[in-house]
Amino acid sequence: MTDRINEKNTAQNAVKPELKKLALGAETVLVAIDGPAGSGKSSVAKASAALLGYGTLDTGAAYRALTLHLMQQGVDAACEAAVLEALAAVEIDLPFAATYPVRLNGTDVSAQIRTAEVTSRVSKITGYASVRAALNERFRRRVATSQIAGVVIEGRDITSVVAPDAPVRIILTADAAVRAARRQGELSHLSVAQVQADLLVRDAKDMQNVDFMNPLPGVELIDTSEMNFAQAVAAVVQCVRAKLAG
Repeated sequence: MTDRINEKNTAQNAVKPELKKLALGAETVLVAIDGPAGSGKSSVAKASAALLGYGTLDTGAAYRALTLHLMQQGVDAACEAAVLEALAAVEIDLPFAATYPVRLNGTDVSAQIRTAEVTSRVSKITGYASVRAALNERFRRRVATSQIAGVVIEGRDITSVVAPDAPVRIILTADAAVRAARRQGELSHLSVAQVQADLLVRDAKDMQNVDFMNPLPGVELIDTSEMNFAQAVAAVVQCVRAKLAG
């Protein structure tokens, strides 16, 4: 995912023809998963992909890697133009398998991008339309050049902007209180109430860009509030198989 991006792309940029070809199932099956913070989409997507024999593309890792880069270089994240300029000059390599590292300019940053400091700063850049457009284009190109049976691509804007023509599109969600309880396990220094408040703020900020909470026609909504992890994975796998069979 090292291609340089045209800064004039917009968040509603049309899906590239080569991705449409793949999305229609000619070579690589594309499964698009959206969902709010704490919905479990990353872990569920990885486990579902493993059962299906597909690769995964964690788009959130790219935003985290970019955030880490800004921190390392002392770039002012409050300046959209500066963030976009930094993105145009950085190489972010996202693997299709969880066992391979996320690399920033060739360096493994898989652990660094999951720190609390990066987590607390990443939402600053996700609201920039130009940055989202540039990264979305990188995601499309990454999938379009894949040579594997299928890819589960997860994040935000995936079912509506990044891959609106994917044969399988899913929104994975859960009640805010449930999401907070799950996320609190990763942020043990915060109370569940604090985590929930932060999640609601982040939801509102993210929804200013694209409404990823309400499914468009053809998008399946899977609410995991009453499901454990294994049940959530099973629901996604069943949905994928049903969509592809039908």
